[in-house]
Amino acid sequence: MSKTTKEDILIVALHLFARYGYEAVSVSQIAGELGMTKGALYRHFESKRDIFDHIVKRMEQGDGEQAESNDMPADEKESMPDQYDKVSLENFIKYSKDMFAYWTENDFAASFRKMLTLEQFRNEEMQALYQQYLVAGPAGYVKDLFVGMGMKDADNKADMFYSVMFFYYSLYDGAEEKGQIKDRFENVIDDIALKLNN
Repeated sequence: MSKTTKEDILIVALHLFARYGYEAVSVSQIAGELGMTKGALYRHFESKRDIFDHIVKRMEQGDGEQAESNDMPADEKESMPDQYDKVSLENFIKYSKDMFAYWTENDFAASFRKMLTLEQFRNEEMQALYQQYLVAGPAGYVKDLFVGMGMKDADNKADMFYSVMFFYYSLYDGAEEKGQIKDRFENVIDDIALKLNN
């Protein structure tokens, strides 16, 4: 039998959190799913909260890597204003397509998104993370990028653009033909891109 790693624990825990919700899952359940004892799991992580904190750190790292691999700002505008002024619309559209694939097809990111969607109504911390990763955070990021591109009415254009992206996440989750939804999303944002500078 192969040795259980910290990464194995994070992935199994995240899958359980995405299926049942964070509060409903116990350390015993995570350990049982891995075929290990609670004591063995505690050699890797101090608590369920410690597992969750590592999941959030992994998502922060993943988000940063996605931005950097697309030559996009990896932090807020206040800490890197010059980078926001260098982004082209063409690069932003490519990045948006890559981010849609990341949040829907990457197992870790998709499970994190599903967990936050489940948990957002259960406590304020989860609601804040949901806003940061899936609603207000990305919408604000898009607005700052549009301002950097010199777009008029950047607030409204950012809300319009990101609301389409957010809508397609939901369509994707419920679709049998997920590839068709991804294609539709990409076609729609290509159309939006043609209108954004008007």
